[in-house]
Amino acid sequence: MDQTNVLDRIAQLKIVPITSMDSAEAAPALADALVGGGLPIVEITFRTAAAEKAIASLAKRSDILVGAGTVLNVETVKKAMGAGAKFIVSPGLNPKVVSYCVGNGIPITPGTCTPSDLDVALEHGLKVVKFFPCESIGGLKTLKAIAAPYNMMKFLPTGGIGPELLGDYLKFAPVLAVGGSWMASRELISAGKFGEITTLARQAVQIANTARAK
Repeated sequence: MDQTNVLDRIAQLKIVPITSMDSAEAAPALADALVGGGLPIVEITFRTAAAEKAIASLAKRSDILVGAGTVLNVETVKKAMGAGAKFIVSPGLNPKVVSYCVGNGIPITPGTCTPSDLDVALEHGLKVVKFFPCESIGGLKTLKAIAAPYNMMKFLPTGGIGPELLGDYLKFAPVLAVGGSWMASRELISAGKFGEITTLARQAVQIANTARAK
């Protein structure tokens, strides 16, 4: 799946569940839960030692799109891609990381929160960026203000967004998809509450479909 196809698929799914995993052994059950809820995608963050193995265990599957989050340097990009990640997400815009990904055809959505960040993203040829930490810096109101001069850019807002705000974000046309951790939180996974993850994923899909249908 090339860069364009990955971003198109994320746009179709409208939501990116984000999680940190304490054990790679839970990854298959997590994937089953998300797929069962109609949301066959997950971003596994490099905030724990289990990330690389968790990504590798899911990358073998054809029914879920797996990406790597909290990627802070080129070395981690290489680890993630070696494990089979299909896309890279970073909390900030590191020019070295972005240049490496662009140069190697790797889909990346770096974190941005200012017009200057967006200028740098455009200089690297990016058309989709993460907007982070969204709610902490003013939420949808701030995103709309910053997005206004950049009508060529699509956004993946992440940070503090839950089901109660999901629909509002998706009604804003420049939003490609929304990232959130409430569907597959570290706590739910550690407690083995995969049925609840399926329920939360299904509810999120319903909210997203309703928002984009209007």
